[in-house]
Amino acid sequence: MPNQKPSKGYIKTENLILAIFISLAVGFVGGVVFGVYRTTAKAPLPASPGGQSQPPEMSAAIQTEIDQLIKQTGQNPDDVSAWRQLGDLYFDTGEVKNAIQAYQRSLAIDPQNADVWTDLGVMLRRNDQPQKAVEAFDKAIAIDSRHEISRFNKGIVLLHDLKKQREALEAWEELLKINPNAKAPGGQTVKALVAQIRKQLK
Repeated sequence: MPNQKPSKGYIKTENLILAIFISLAVGFVGGVVFGVYRTTAKAPLPASPGGQSQPPEMSAAIQTEIDQLIKQTGQNPDDVSAWRQLGDLYFDTGEVKNAIQAYQRSLAIDPQNADVWTDLGVMLRRNDQPQKAVEAFDKAIAIDSRHEISRFNKGIVLLHDLKKQREALEAWEELLKINPNAKAPGGQTVKALVAQIRKQLK
């Protein structure tokens, strides 16, 4: 995971979700554990044997909280914080389409929040919309050029979902300019991943 001091866009180690197994290319020994990160996850979601993340079951407490936020946003449609919280709860419980809608409502009120754009991008990827996910990460980067997690996520989606190795390489090279010590979820440095892609592109 990219390392950086606590600030806007800071991602804690335990915030890994959506763990997936992929190989950068034929010959990449054993594959690498990758995932896209969100900005506010409370804990990692376990990956199934097939590599897809499994959201936690919807508890009565979470449902009550969701119901309260739905009521709150209904009474005050401009409550950007409530929309963000609602999106986060839907995110945590695997309600992908609802999370997307909540984040979009939040961004309609405050379009300058790089974290929300990043979380939206993760959900768009989960919704099988990788190109829109990349566009969301680009929005985050445009708002905060040092937003490491959006750059890391962009590289993952470009490499794994869109099969665009050169563009993924560019995304991670830009990340390394910001943080030369950035790491992937499995602990491998982004520098090493970049070196592997460069080798495959020769």
